[in-house]
Amino acid sequence: MQISKPLRYIRKFTTHVVAIFLGVLLTVTCLQVLPSEAETAPSVVAQKSSIAAIGSSSFVTAAVNRVGSAVVRIDTEKTITRRVDPLMEDPFFRRFFGDSYPQQSPTEQLRGLGSGFILDKSGIILTNAHVVDQADKVTVRLKDGRTFEGKVQGIDEVTDLAVVKINAGNDLPVAPLGSSENVQVGDWAIAVGNPLGFDNTVTLGIVSTLKRSSAQVGINDKRLDFIQTDAAINPGNSGGPLLNGQGEVIGINTAIRADAMGIGFAIPIDKAKAIAVQLERDGKVVHPYLGVQMVTLTPELAKQNNRDPNSMFAIPEVKGVLVMRVVPNSPAAIAGIRRGDAIVQINNKAITSAEQLQAVVEDSQLGEVLQVKIQRGNQTQQLSVRTAELKDLS
Repeated sequence: MQISKPLRYIRKFTTHVVAIFLGVLLTVTCLQVLPSEAETAPSVVAQKSSIAAIGSSSFVTAAVNRVGSAVVRIDTEKTITRRVDPLMEDPFFRRFFGDSYPQQSPTEQLRGLGSGFILDKSGIILTNAHVVDQADKVTVRLKDGRTFEGKVQGIDEVTDLAVVKINAGNDLPVAPLGSSENVQVGDWAIAVGNPLGFDNTVTLGIVSTLKRSSAQVGINDKRLDFIQTDAAINPGNSGGPLLNGQGEVIGINTAIRADAMGIGFAIPIDKAKAIAVQLERDGKVVHPYLGVQMVTLTPELAKQNNRDPNSMFAIPEVKGVLVMRVVPNSPAAIAGIRRGDAIVQINNKAITSAEQLQAVVEDSQLGEVLQVKIQRGNQTQQLSVRTAELKDLS
């Protein structure tokens, strides 16, 4: 009995020691295995994939690389003549004041900046009309640093488009053109140009809306439906391309609203293609017109006007276009259209908005006779209006 008791203690001690040893060994083994297993865990693999994606070129980079060398900077110079104060030419006046009177220069040099892109490898460039309008000198700078004197081939103020030609050989890079017809709200929009003189600037956004009319934008002397985007467009961007995610030109950027914070506008490329062909060939684009200032009319608006005792005249309570003013000696005036008339049909097609009427007239032929149905008071009349050429925007 005395011998077995010590043996029992020794056996228990040995068991504890072995257990502790195995525990330590197992812990060390786990510490060596876990890191290697963690590296193969899905979360870490995903993290590595994300890092690899960030390090690779984005679709924006690919899009800009596709078109970047075809985007140009356009510098313009214009000399304006100022009227000199007649007192400055009076010898008595100059003797009295001497050199203390500030000198006046009869001329002043104005400099402008814009963008554009190459349409044809022979040196045909598309830009905004307001970039080169009335410029005495146009200088085109390519992305590679070469500069060339540009010749304005044609300007169309109504669509704010212009074509410029440079002589730089026949192997210039050309911007790939897409189709604005396929653009959808929410598509990527990439603006490329020289905003505020910062060359080769790229901004990214989305297409905010489509067919934003020039009347809604606040420029009634234009006939355009713009692509609206939140990609930053500033002075100097005008005339540069708006790209889709594939690097194709879907519009021509135009900085037309100085107060458009966070909103930019672009002329759809499908419209620009047709205008550019005419400008290159003829130097101008002929636009037919009727000669009325108008607003969209609804029965609700008419009723509200007619209930007002201070309204100048009663308005037909119909859906159509209200004539606010008739330009003297215009086709509308000659045909007998009057202020207060409501245009409800053209060529038997219902007219429900001012934008629709403008589009119908724009798509007509010069000298075409349009059958215009009007509501005047309680009477309906059919008038024949022959379109004429719009020449003076003022």
